[in-house]
Amino acid sequence: MALNRRGAFKLATTLALLSSKPTAAGTGQGAGTRAAVDTQAGALEFELGMPTARTVDSLYQALDHQSAVMSYLWAIPIVGMESARQMLVDNAGARSGDFVRVSGYRDVSAMLGSNVTTPYVFAFFDLSRQPLVLHYPPGATAGSLIDWWDRPLCDVGITGPDAGRGAVFVLLGPGQQAPGELPAGAQLLRSRTFKVLLFCRGLDADLAQVETVFSALRVHPPGQQPAAASTRLLRFKPEGELTSMAHPQGLAYWQRLANALRGEPVEDRDRFFAALLAPLGIKFDRPFAPDARQQAVLEKAAIVGEATAKAIAFRKRIPGMRYRPDTHWEYLIAPGFDNAQDVPGGTLFEERTAFFYEVTGTSAAVLTRTPGVGAAYLAAYYDAKAAPFDGARSYRLRVPADVPARLFWSATLYDTQTRGLVQNAQQIVDRSSRQDLAKNADGSVDIVLGPTPAPGLEKNWIPTTPGHSWYVYFRLFGPLAAYFDRSWVLPDIQAL
Repeated sequence: MALNRRGAFKLATTLALLSSKPTAAGTGQGAGTRAAVDTQAGALEFELGMPTARTVDSLYQALDHQSAVMSYLWAIPIVGMESARQMLVDNAGARSGDFVRVSGYRDVSAMLGSNVTTPYVFAFFDLSRQPLVLHYPPGATAGSLIDWWDRPLCDVGITGPDAGRGAVFVLLGPGQQAPGELPAGAQLLRSRTFKVLLFCRGLDADLAQVETVFSALRVHPPGQQPAAASTRLLRFKPEGELTSMAHPQGLAYWQRLANALRGEPVEDRDRFFAALLAPLGIKFDRPFAPDARQQAVLEKAAIVGEATAKAIAFRKRIPGMRYRPDTHWEYLIAPGFDNAQDVPGGTLFEERTAFFYEVTGTSAAVLTRTPGVGAAYLAAYYDAKAAPFDGARSYRLRVPADVPARLFWSATLYDTQTRGLVQNAQQIVDRSSRQDLAKNADGSVDIVLGPTPAPGLEKNWIPTTPGHSWYVYFRLFGPLAAYFDRSWVLPDIQAL
């Protein structure tokens, strides 16, 4: 009923706005009783004030298209989470409770917005049958436990409440009660969804030490001893095509959404979208089986939805996105973004669309305002003339000396179409202060971004591919005060 009322309201609004200048249909009955109006939905015809059968079909078609496009944007966070799960299933054979180490160019190329500077571990947990106990080991790691709408439950590692000393978490799904006996010092985490994702990165430069820490992860049902848990640490398959974490296109997007929603509760904030999706063949509690008309609507809406997401992400109209007025660098995450995605007075709709179209997974640490803690991200999508970065041209990024990062900094390139790592034969996608880079006399570093290296700067080169546009993230791990007060300047990327 809610959808029908909305459709009636939209129809009434259209008539109120447009009926002041009707075009007579030429029947002799007068413009007030039979008229045709040209609109974005086509020519709307009325007889005695009532829409004709053809007009009704046209309006419902337009309404379903509009509903599907808005639902596409609304679903971007949860489709991204389900895509992360599918990546782990397809590439590593992972099940609920398995941990998957992701590192190196090939593995990370399947991810959204990630970098090869640090190795990752992912896992998904299905709480639909029972709560789970997670033993998170001590060590130099940082990450987050997040629900299926990409809302953090708790940071883990050095940015978490344990500050890298290790912790025990009891994960509870919607409506679940805490077990009678809890492990000593365990923290209860209540998820609003039955599926939860863990992602964390190893920050130790010694990869052997990172492997040791990750191997100590354990998950088990309440009442079982950690030593008895049959926890697996998996890797991606070494050969064959890898499934990407990117949002799928066309009808596959909606299939992925239906998979993500199945078995999850309908939250109050999502009831309106549940009503919009029902006439399109997508329901929280039923298999995805759209008819031919619904499929056609969904396929077209996916094209418009993805294009709109690109516009929102790469040409943001969100206030306050520019890091400094004298350069084109932007914050990746909108200032004032709340990981809950809801604030008094509304939902951060475009803010979350932009963020989660580019990346999957967030944490409290990426919203840090404490110098020396967490990570900060700046992004550049266009050159100084507002043109897309061209993989056939060469550019220079001059990184000043004394970057305000307590740990290290890195610059990573991403393909505009995939939002994954740029693909090149050299398998080089980033440069960082952890590497032996050539420096200028003043301590600055020139990073060359282009199809060929500049003489003498081969160690500073990130190869690009003609025919592909790209964008760049500049990461500061442990950002310091000069970043937060914006007294530090990162110059624009210049064409050579």
